[in-house]
Amino acid sequence: MSRMILLGPPGAGKGTQATSLIDRLGIPHVSTGDMLRAAVAAETPVGLQAKTVMESGELVSDEIVIGIAEERLSEDDAQKGFLLDGFPRTIAQAEALEGLLSKLGVELDCCLALTVDNDAIVERLLKRAEIEGRADDNEETIRERMREYDAKTAPLLDFYRSRGRLVEVDGMGTIEEVGERIKQALDK
Repeated sequence: MSRMILLGPPGAGKGTQATSLIDRLGIPHVSTGDMLRAAVAAETPVGLQAKTVMESGELVSDEIVIGIAEERLSEDDAQKGFLLDGFPRTIAQAEALEGLLSKLGVELDCCLALTVDNDAIVERLLKRAEIEGRADDNEETIRERMREYDAKTAPLLDFYRSRGRLVEVDGMGTIEEVGERIKQALDK
């Protein structure tokens, strides 16, 4: 499997697991934030649109995110595969991604979803906030981010399950344990 989405709530360990996945599979890690920053820096037409929106303090529209994703997934290094992180976040974005991949002549291999216990996530993120000195990550803001994830992004689990593309992995345990479960799930 070389074309996949990495999905999970905040604090599920997506970034940590993405690093080992891209190393093992030899594919690029394509994150929404990185794509936006790169497109803005490169001053691509879509990047310039995004810059204007971002400078006004508004959220970048699905249309802009899809345009940036198309630019990024059309690059040479993404031809052999990619790991999407932070995109799609909604059903509308997932449907647009399907159209984009069809246009590029490729299919998504899987949506790898890390499942975790909500209370454990809160504890994990509070510990990370303490270590990193992130005052904005308090229990209230963490739980709000989780509610946002549950409302908008969690429905993607059923979306990809209905297409036979969902691979769920227990995200609880050590980094190594979760990494091994991911490896076993993808090797099936």
